[in-house]
Amino acid sequence: MSGPDVLNLVEDGVLTWPVYGLPKAQKNARLLAELRRLTDAHYGACAPYRAVLDKMGGERAAATLGALPFLPVRLFKHATLVSVPPAEVVKTMTSSGTSGQRVSQIFLDRQTSALQVKVLSRIVGDLIGPKRLPMLVIDCRATIADRYRFSARTAGIQGFSMFGRDVEFALNDDMSLNIECVRRYLNKHAGSKILLFGFTFIVWLHLVRALEEAGETLALGDGVLVHGGGWKQLQSQAVSPEEFKQRLRAVAGLTRVHNYYGMVEQTGSIFVECEHGHQHASSWSDVIVRDPVDFGVLPPGRRGLVQLLSVLPHSYPGHSLLSEDEGEIVGIDDCPCGRKGTYFRIHGRIQHAEARGCSDTYSR
Repeated sequence: MSGPDVLNLVEDGVLTWPVYGLPKAQKNARLLAELRRLTDAHYGACAPYRAVLDKMGGERAAATLGALPFLPVRLFKHATLVSVPPAEVVKTMTSSGTSGQRVSQIFLDRQTSALQVKVLSRIVGDLIGPKRLPMLVIDCRATIADRYRFSARTAGIQGFSMFGRDVEFALNDDMSLNIECVRRYLNKHAGSKILLFGFTFIVWLHLVRALEEAGETLALGDGVLVHGGGWKQLQSQAVSPEEFKQRLRAVAGLTRVHNYYGMVEQTGSIFVECEHGHQHASSWSDVIVRDPVDFGVLPPGRRGLVQLLSVLPHSYPGHSLLSEDEGEIVGIDDCPCGRKGTYFRIHGRIQHAEARGCSDTYSR
């Protein structure tokens, strides 16, 4: 299901879909057809996936998105789920995890990896524009040292680096803020819009708090910060998204700050926060919220478990996953930002679920 299927995806025009331009009915029909095709393909190619679906009695010929079978995302920590021969795997990605935790392993072939890159490029391009920007990574260069085995944090940095030029790292390898390096970089690109990328808790601890403790500020008013990886540690410190943005503005002058939601099990299918604070599903993905008791589909405004749909996972059965996050759908097709599709809010990890986000699991 590697080369030919990805080529079919391109030929069918999926990669030309508008990023957020498909209204609900049109998008649902396209997603359902592709997700049913992926379900059948993975059922035939991945024995563990087939065994789970046989036991669950999932509807492979589902009539609605809500009827599609799904896997609990935790299953990737306990089973090897891959739908291509081992020789075709070119990249193995792992989720972040604290010491002693199992990590998910996601196996990518060349075509799936390329598909993820193309879709991620379309999504990020909608946010920052078509041109590559000078890029400042709020992390250390040592994070990307392993070129063959990718953690979620490594993959995030390398993935977003595609949209930057003259990429610089703001932190030393001991995770201390290199203020002079950052200032030299800003002077070099004075007058230019700059892309900043980092994981939420690392941005908080090693940029915001580091600047506050040093009594320093940075002139990042022309910057666009894209950050992600969870809020668990910030919530434990009683830091709300609003306070996070306010204190960033105070020490760095940043006004364009966009959180994104996603997981290594569906790399490329990120949900970016718009200027009105809503996470948006692109044309290639969607979210469903389910009752944690009976797993029934919940309407907008009701909180439950978040299920993630994506047409990108071709080398492994990750196209329909039930996360361990609690959230709610806020609306569909009517966000004030003008983007079509589902927009939603994440409230955090469900109680007793282990921390697994890229920055949630980072410790000083």
